Amino acid sequence: MTSFKKIAALAAALLFVGALLPCVALAEDAYEVVVSEGADAAKIEGATFAVDGFSRAQKGSANERGGQDIGYNYYTGGSADAAVALVFADGVICYVPQSLHALCDVSDSTSREELKAYFLALDAAADKGSGAIAADAAWEFTSERTAAFAGLDITFGLDVDGSFYTGMLPAGGQADPDWTVLRPDHADILTIADPGDVAIQMPATGLAAFFEFLAGIDLSPLWVTLKTTGCAIVLIFVLGLAAAYFTMRIPKRAQDIFDTIFTIPMVLPPTVCGFLLLLLLGRNTAVGQWFIDIGFPLIFSWPATVIAATVVAFPLMYRSSRGAFENLDPNMLDAARTLGWSNARIFFRLMIPLTWSSIAAATVLAFARALGEFGATLFLAGNYVGITRTIPIAIYFEWMSGNTDVAIFWTVVILIFSFAVILFINLWGRRTTRYRKRGDG
Repeated sequence: MTSFKKIAALAAALLFVGALLPCVALAEDAYEVVVSEGADAAKIEGATFAVDGFSRAQKGSANERGGQDIGYNYYTGGSADAAVALVFADGVICYVPQSLHALCDVSDSTSREELKAYFLALDAAADKGSGAIAADAAWEFTSERTAAFAGLDITFGLDVDGSFYTGMLPAGGQADPDWTVLRPDHADILTIADPGDVAIQMPATGLAAFFEFLAGIDLSPLWVTLKTTGCAIVLIFVLGLAAAYFTMRIPKRAQDIFDTIFTIPMVLPPTVCGFLLLLLLGRNTAVGQWFIDIGFPLIFSWPATVIAATVVAFPLMYRSSRGAFENLDPNMLDAARTLGWSNARIFFRLMIPLTWSSIAAATVLAFARALGEFGATLFLAGNYVGITRTIPIAIYFEWMSGNTDVAIFWTVVILIFSFAVILFINLWGRRTTRYRKRGDG
């Protein structure tokens, strides 16, 4: 009987805990924050206040303001009535001016929790890979203009010629502080307002959100990439065929040297190629200065993107073309010469048609390599929007800026191009193989 009572008590306890869990979950999710499309305003249904004008300052400044040293500081706007949250590794200190207590009194636990929910939601929405406020961070709220926190003496609402700042100095008057260690991770600033005064524009969803995203995309990297690759592939095609034909007509020992020179960009890291090109064509070199003197500077210009893509993708065209030429029957070429054909006629009327399938495949591969060029282009041409920013460079800098959606978009574009290139090569190879089999039959 005793065992039965223990089992019954345990079951009752489990039922009680099971009934309590939804209440706990409800308490955690009690504040459903509705964030605006621009992540600059938010509302909580039934709250006594809403927030507007949110901004996230990732870095402050240690410069003097108005001739006075206020330490490491953040600009908080043109009004003293701004709520500020300084985010440290040890926690968050949140300042609410006393003038706003009619809407948000930080001595009230409900107001504190609502304000915390606002900051957490807006900070997460504005986070671009730099790190949002941790959900379990310790919070301290104050309405006093001065506070001590994380080893700093902090002053809120500093008026400097009509602009307001939050400044902080090391506790104890430490000279020459290391702000890389002492400063906050970032600061959040917002305005507390009556819910009726804050309009929330909801973000689009579904297809509307997708089309809105496409409408906001800067397509200049696509046009720069296509223009660069289109010009580069013409140069690669001509230079690759010429180099392959040239190396076949020189002595064997010289062939080895030139073959190494023409092939080396294939094995070098693209950044090394870009650095070498920069050393060769830079402003301090005779070649680079000559181009500047004639009004055609190369470095950090659109032609530099073409040069970088050409150098990196050229070996693919050269190696494939030379391999195709070497596989031709030399007796057939000798027979053509016996019939009086010139070298130019043999090249254009015999060698090119017989190796065209390999040359076409090499051209497509070189096109794909030029399309994806990043390292050498960044070294030689830089990152100038609408001028030298190609798709690979756009992917890197959009990701570094926290614009992951844009980086994913351009990644998908590159994947589509790459898929099309590989599919073309496969179909072309199957077609030429089929024709060869018919010819053998």
